[in-house]
Amino acid sequence: MRKERLIVPLLVVLLLAWFGAQAVSSWLFEREMSRTLADLEARGELAIERVDVEQGWWSSTGRIHLAPLFGQMWHLELPYQARHGVLRTHLDGEAMLRHGPDGTHLFDESLASTPPLWEASYHTLTGTLEGGLQLAPLRITQQERELAFDGGRLRFSGEQGNWRLRARLESWFLSDGETRLEVGPATLNSQYAYTQDAHSFTQEDRLQIESLSWRQPQLALDASDVRVMNRTLLDDQELRLQLELDLGEIHTAEQVLLRGQTEVELSRLHADAIRTAMLQLRKLAASGHHGLKRDDMLVELQPYLLAILQDSPRLDLLRLELESPMLGLSARADGSLFFDGRRLEELSLVGLDDSAAREPWRRRLDGDFTWYDLPTVVALWLGLPLDTRTLEVDIGRGQVRVNSRPLPPLWR
Repeated sequence: MRKERLIVPLLVVLLLAWFGAQAVSSWLFEREMSRTLADLEARGELAIERVDVEQGWWSSTGRIHLAPLFGQMWHLELPYQARHGVLRTHLDGEAMLRHGPDGTHLFDESLASTPPLWEASYHTLTGTLEGGLQLAPLRITQQERELAFDGGRLRFSGEQGNWRLRARLESWFLSDGETRLEVGPATLNSQYAYTQDAHSFTQEDRLQIESLSWRQPQLALDASDVRVMNRTLLDDQELRLQLELDLGEIHTAEQVLLRGQTEVELSRLHADAIRTAMLQLRKLAASGHHGLKRDDMLVELQPYLLAILQDSPRLDLLRLELESPMLGLSARADGSLFFDGRRLEELSLVGLDDSAAREPWRRRLDGDFTWYDLPTVVALWLGLPLDTRTLEVDIGRGQVRVNSRPLPPLWR
């Protein structure tokens, strides 16, 4: 009898503990969702909003809107339903993409197909989220033009402060009469690691295109194993951008037309000025001034954008190695280009379409580049002695000299 008396209180305790765990699971999910969206928006590239949120112990619903800060080129809407468990929350929904100022649905209206479905799981104890999106094949035909896509898969995972994306896109082609471009399959791997409010972050993207072909009358190009790597780093001092490109091999007429690699880095972009500029961009977007013309917007943002250049940015060509066995030419070069970041108040971002307005910017450029093993045909083109094997390019206050001579007209 004494044991039987303990059963009911024990069941009540277990039931209350389960109810409490459900409430905690729902609260943790809501907290992590809000923090993650706030951190992503802090980068300053997107406007992110979550609306129609209804939070419950067993299930929650809402809609996430993503759009560029300015303009109406596209708008992504992600309605979701979250079903909470003690250890895991499962989410799913549609991905509804609109484009253009009138908000036309890309799916249903433009592509005559249903929106893709996405699903994800949030693990309560570890705070990790993982999920995916399946892209269905599609085909669009308009007179002689045709676009076809064989579909793809996207997988994402991570936790607050560290996110990863892997995408596998099958082949797609675009044709217009006798001209045809075909790309893929392609694989994208991306990782984004950041501190709170994106004060500092590192993003690394790796794209590999297995094959690429271009066909038109009298010309056929085929490329394989093209790779692009991009790394963006924002720390307490600077924003640094690194780009690596491997062309693989480009073939035409059953010969290798071009192959090679290049590596470029842009550095010394003032970190605090970038964060301030991003904050001003978000404030301007929140004020509803989306109809501002480009020059008017530049006038508003000019002091903040120019401040990014105060540390005299530097562009380094770390490596350029190109070879054309078909033409018997090669290029191997490196060098650096610097921008003078002093007295920035003398510069203006408005009216740069005019050559006179670009002149003060050009005069702030200095640098030098070296082209090793110069092909004879290039020396002939530049009017240099035919036995020239090294080309020294010097840039002083925007003026270009090659091997201590003024740069001759390149097009005659």
